Amino acid sequence: MLITKQKTGTKWAACGILIALLAGCAGLDLGEDTSSDAPSTVTNLVERDVEAPDVVNISEAGLWDGRPSLGGIWVAHPDAKDPEKVIIRNPQNGKFVIGALFGREREFSGPSLQLSSDAAEALGILAGQPTNVSVVALRRQSIPVETPEAVKAENQVIEESLDPIQQTAEAAIAAADTTTPKPKPSSLRKPYLQIGIFGVEENARSAVSSISAKGLSASMSKLTLNNKPFWRVIAGPAATTAELSAMLKTVTDAGFADAYAVKN
Repeated sequence: MLITKQKTGTKWAACGILIALLAGCAGLDLGEDTSSDAPSTVTNLVERDVEAPDVVNISEAGLWDGRPSLGGIWVAHPDAKDPEKVIIRNPQNGKFVIGALFGREREFSGPSLQLSSDAAEALGILAGQPTNVSVVALRRQSIPVETPEAVKAENQVIEESLDPIQQTAEAAIAAADTTTPKPKPSSLRKPYLQIGIFGVEENARSAVSSISAKGLSASMSKLTLNNKPFWRVIAGPAATTAELSAMLKTVTDAGFADAYAVKN
């Protein structure tokens, strides 16, 4: 079991202005629609939760003693020093939930990891039955996203814009060997849904399996950000706007409420 505590921070560098200047000087055709009716976009930094296994990474049996508990969704472990926001997973059924990690006294019998009644219910764990769970810390990080300058509120969707230099460097990284249906042609500008960015490869594979079990095409790819490996999971593509909306509902119902539309 690994539990480490440290304060981490990530700074992202936006290269959109530099790329635009280089394209203008060299007369490059970037393939974008420059007509007056094409929507202009801006790149903003959006705060999102990203897994941080270097801070907290617990994988062992957890137990709910069957008694109702206060405080909502949480787990407690004797090695935890400070409260942490964590993602808790039950690998036996693929269920997961966001909650808190607290410390507990060492004088007890049974598994070291204690689950609250709400956490056990969300994870499908029965009272008095030790069940292996995974607990990984979450950290807020700034991620660049591309959004329209003006968009109707009811249709607004946050869409990802990866760093162009990182896109070039990572173009050769192969997707995981997960068998998925052959993608259908799409006329949408952003036909995919990003399910999440995971700090643990096994958790990313679990997400792909969960999405594939719903009848959707899902895949994952490896990224390296600030010399740390991450695994990105996407679903799609959707052929039409209606299909994209239906796909978003399916993944949201499957527990991936933070999914949003991306190019690829």
